[in-house]
Amino acid sequence: MPIPPEVTGEEIDPDVRQELLSLPKGLADDVARNLVMVAQLIDEDPEKAYGYSRVALRLASRVAAVREAAGFAAYANQKYSEALAEFRAARRMSGGVDLWPVMADCERGLGRPERALAMAGEPEVQKLDKAGQVEMRLVAAGARRDMGQLEAAIVTLQSPELASSAHHPWTARLRYAYADALLAAGREPEAREWFAKALEADKDGATDASDRLAEMDGVEFVDAFDESDDEHDAEAEADADVEDAGDDEDEDEDDESDDLEDTDADDDRS
Repeated sequence: MPIPPEVTGEEIDPDVRQELLSLPKGLADDVARNLVMVAQLIDEDPEKAYGYSRVALRLASRVAAVREAAGFAAYANQKYSEALAEFRAARRMSGGVDLWPVMADCERGLGRPERALAMAGEPEVQKLDKAGQVEMRLVAAGARRDMGQLEAAIVTLQSPELASSAHHPWTARLRYAYADALLAAGREPEAREWFAKALEADKDGATDASDRLAEMDGVEFVDAFDESDDEHDAEAEADADVEDAGDDEDEDEDDESDDLEDTDADDDRS
């Protein structure tokens, strides 16, 4: 797959670059450039990102960072079985536990929420950093909801991290998930309060909390540049043009009729 010339591979995370040092220089550069493309495209064009991840995987399948990138690209394309296999391979190679929550979420994607819940109770969770533990809590709550256990999902999300007034990168998503679970359980006043709290913490627009609040308040947004309005205006203009053309033709016919009458009158006088 083509890679823009301005992508050099130097943009890659230093830790990943360190892993690639086990490869020959030219190969390492090729792999790095493909991984940069994965990182740049995974949100806006996950299908293309997946394609670049497959190239990197073909070039360096024994590098943990490559298997991890391939896993995230597959995950972004809802290829959960493939993603889980790649995450497991990356974990075996690296020995870390950082991928534990996303592995559990793959189990959810495969329709196995009970396995995700089992993973939430494993010792690996205690080895996660705070962000990882919050992510695991979100996955566990999602698994509860998959199983129709709404109240259990709400309880799962209730935690010191949720109650804290401090804002962390994961705060908005945690509050949003809690608000959404409350709403699903029919607890609308509480849900509205927590959507507002999620919006307060969401400085990067990671959630659509503002839209959910507006929806609950009955606010309806109208697009000022609605294409249907443009089409309606265009049709109206076209109809007006046709009417104008018809009026011009009528005027021409009237003029011709007047000319004929004048000619007849001249003939009579002569």
